[in-house]
Amino acid sequence: MASIHRDVLIEDSPENVWAAIRDFGEVHLRLAPGFVTDTRVEGDTRIVTFASGVTVRELIVDLDDEARRIAYAVVGGSLEPRHHHASMQVLGDTEGRSRFVWIIDVAPHSLAEPIAEMVDQGIRVIKQTLDREVAPTR
Repeated sequence: MASIHRDVLIEDSPENVWAAIRDFGEVHLRLAPGFVTDTRVEGDTRIVTFASGVTVRELIVDLDDEARRIAYAVVGGSLEPRHHHASMQVLGDTEGRSRFVWIIDVAPHSLAEPIAEMVDQGIRVIKQTLDREVAPTR
């Protein structure tokens, strides 16, 4: 098993960042447009289609507004690891910014590198999408 842990600073409030993440059926519009091309929700499962053509079925395990955390597990689709559990969490940082933490546990270990590459690409898009315009300081 492998664990992939990514952490990035987002130039927006935790409330705004969490609102985009929490809207788990709109990933393709609010969180990672272009990287994710479609998201559909069926009960407690979302079907996510990536620009690469990979489609996954993700069981929403937990949605915790107080902790600003969503947990999900891949349970089907064109990428079917033996085990895949992930969480995304938004933490407050200084000056109205947010710390976005994404953790993925996956087996077999051979899937760690390709999934880490997807995560790295996704987190770049997420940051670009959620960063608000910051006025330059004078």
